[in-house]
Amino acid sequence: MIVLNVSSQKPFTTADGSTIRSILDRTNAPVANQSLAEATVPTDSATERHYHRACEEFYFILEGTGTMEVDGDSREVGPGDAILIPPGARHQISAASTLRFLCCCAPPYAHEDTFFD
Repeated sequence: MIVLNVSSQKPFTTADGSTIRSILDRTNAPVANQSLAEATVPTDSATERHYHRACEEFYFILEGTGTMEVDGDSREVGPGDAILIPPGARHQISAASTLRFLCCCAPPYAHEDTFFD
């Protein structure tokens, strides 16, 4: 059994500009098919619009508000919202107030699978 607390994980900046702390992924557990991280995007900032060729993502908003854009479709998001980002979908999240959300990726997140137009 692997049990890790998010507070013990060191934050890092992803290729899209968000700050994440891995909860469970290939770097800290014998993970094969997915990853789970806590991401933050500060007030009045946004991730860089990007896509993943292989990865399907779920975002689950814990705190804050903002706008989620996936392939040209924009929606206001806040606590309790879950967002599906299919592989290949261009996406960006912008924070009206600091966003904190869970990000689940399958296969696991990899910098090499992040692409920009």
